[in-house]
Formats: sequence, C-alpha cells, structure tokens
Amino acid sequence: WVYVKLQPYRQVSLKAHTFQKLAAKFFGPFQIIARVGSVAYTLDLPPNAKVHPTFHISQLKRKLGDHTASVVLPLVRSDDGHVLLAPEAILDRRLIKRHGKPLTQLLIKWFNTAEEDSTWEDYQSFIQQFPSFHP
Repeated sequence: WVYVKLQPYRQVSLKAHTFQKLAAKFFGPFQIIARVGSVAYTLDLPPNAKVHPTFHISQLKRKLGDHTASVVLPLVRSDDGHVLLAPEAILDRRLIKRHGKPLTQLLIKWFNTAEEDSTWEDYQSFIQQFPSFHP
C-alpha cells in the first residue's frame, strides 16, 4: 500500500486561492497492482479518478502502520490536470473587511469532499466562477 503525491499548487478551486500551505500533498492509501519496469508502479485507483494509474516511485510514499486515515483522491480534469470542483451547498456566509471595505464571503461545501474541507470564497469571485449555481 502506498500514498500518491500530487501537485498541490495545481489543485485550485478558484483563481483567488493562493495559499496551498495546508493543502493535502499525499492521497490514498492505494494498493499496488503491478510493477512496471524498475521505477514505476501501477495502483488500484477508484474508477472516478481521472488520473493515469501508473506512477514513478518518486511520486509514491510507502504506507506504514495500521492507521487507516485516508485522503480522497480528487476528481481531475483530463485536459489540464486541475481539480474539478463543483459547489454542492452554501453552508454559511459572513461579512469581513478588506482594505477598509465590507466583503461578503460564502462557506462552500464542494461535491466529493468532506464538510470539514469546506472553504470560504469571496461572493463576487464565486458568482463569476459558478454563475448557474443556485442552492
């Protein structure tokens, strides 16, 4: 069993996101199906993951111990590799001040993510990114 390292800076929901410090870097664990050559392995990925199942060993980290906490592999667009996120619900809204001006933010629950992974998004950016979303 191994974890897969993905590029967190390419996994963005909106263009305004610049802080990737706390983004998950490893996803899994996944079972190894086969060894491909001397430096690559094929993994048993879920069917909804639009990622090629063969990875170089530099992108893998061996699972140690019995702990089974896992990070769900995000759904990825096949064309450019960015995470395909779709809003599921607006959980809350808040008013903050940015540069002395009031700014509305929405707490967004995304499809295929846990509620703990909900993010605060600026209202105007959210409406521009998802104009057809109506909770």
